[in-house]
Amino acid sequence: MYDDDDDTRPSLSRRLRRSPAVITVAALVPACLAGWLVWHAVGGPDHNSAAAKTPAPGRSAAAAEPSHAAAGDDKPGNGEPAGHRPLAGKVVVIDPGHNPNNYRHPTEINHRVNIGNGTTECDTTGTSTNDGYAEARFTLDVSHRLRSLLEKQGAKVRLTQNDDHSFGPCVTERAAFGNKAKADAAVSVHADGSSVGHRGFHVILPAPVKAGTANTRDIVAPSRELGTRIAGKFLRSTGTAPSNYIGGGTGLDTRSDLGGLNLSTVPKVFIECGNMRDPKDAALLTSESWRQKAAQGIANGISSFLHAE
Repeated sequence: MYDDDDDTRPSLSRRLRRSPAVITVAALVPACLAGWLVWHAVGGPDHNSAAAKTPAPGRSAAAAEPSHAAAGDDKPGNGEPAGHRPLAGKVVVIDPGHNPNNYRHPTEINHRVNIGNGTTECDTTGTSTNDGYAEARFTLDVSHRLRSLLEKQGAKVRLTQNDDHSFGPCVTERAAFGNKAKADAAVSVHADGSSVGHRGFHVILPAPVKAGTANTRDIVAPSRELGTRIAGKFLRSTGTAPSNYIGGGTGLDTRSDLGGLNLSTVPKVFIECGNMRDPKDAALLTSESWRQKAAQGIANGISSFLHAE
């Protein structure tokens, strides 16, 4: 950015001459990345094509090969016989972010806990829309919808909390819950609290961390696969674009400061479904029909990941 009285800034004519090319590139990059996520959402090209057997950058050939489940539409069990339960035997842990009662327990939730490479608060209150719709209520609602969709496919679904704790649980306990359940996949549901104008969803992936009791070495790759599939299916189900402020338009972000990921020993990701502080995103997050689409997108991503194992 240039101040109005900064004589070092480029002349207006120079900026105008360069702007069309800059705008073209800026427009193309997010479009290409969004297209890449859609590719994952629909399962890629035809199974028998050469492209279907060519891995995307950073992915193995096995991961690049689309599964039958990923190629269907967004209805679980599409094309399957009546009564078919494709996720029978699979365990999924859903972690509804925060807790509606956290604000009543500031001392407890501000208590520091060890996450391997540092310490952080036990939990936080989360954010809310300008009209007061709390993130903790949003995460429970989407988690309940997600649980129903996955159970219809035969999965055993467990929630880390169901508004049955006076506060928390702490992030360390949330990670331990999924580990103890030996979950095949774990997803922490959230909504962001960023600035107005910041819009869209993003999926948070675990970074490689080996410190103290944290060791994500074995879950980084499968968690990335889980997160990529969720991002693609979420985009397709909701029509919501990837975040315009985190992840460079990919809908993916990698972090090493979240205890729920650092301490997990099972494939796990967080999803920030949108920005509660932006009025346009808030209108989606407070819509019951949109929340159902959000749950469907997450469910389809989980199902696609579990089918590909």
